[in-house]
Amino acid sequence: MTTEARWEPTPGGVNRMLEEAFPGTGNTCVSLGADRALARRDVEPGVLRPGGYVSGPVQFGLADAALWYLVFGVIGRVEPMALTSELSIRFLRPAQGTTLWGEASLESAGRRSIVGSVRVWADDARDRPSSVAQGTYVLPR
Repeated sequence: MTTEARWEPTPGGVNRMLEEAFPGTGNTCVSLGADRALARRDVEPGVLRPGGYVSGPVQFGLADAALWYLVFGVIGRVEPMALTSELSIRFLRPAQGTTLWGEASLESAGRRSIVGSVRVWADDARDRPSSVAQGTYVLPR
């Protein structure tokens, strides 16, 4: 079975790639399209700061993962070697809950780079993001 057949640009294909190539990230792909991707992470006690707040690095990691998944939807294949070129995040309010969500949306797609924005929130507080991020991914030659 070829890598492409095993890792289709679907949530299942992305999650299989994560299990095989990057086990233990804690992030999963929930939905994937040509202009959006939704990532999820269950919040474990070890990622909480005092007060029960989800740590900034965990939110950053989920935002990065959501953008990575978005790349797969944009290019129509799972490309593990797509790399973060830059990523910035702004923390708006504490994230508290049992599930962290990150939704990436496409801003621009070129031949070698893809720019997207991500909203991160906890549980059902989609309308009250805890952080927002914007970043660029580059594709391998």
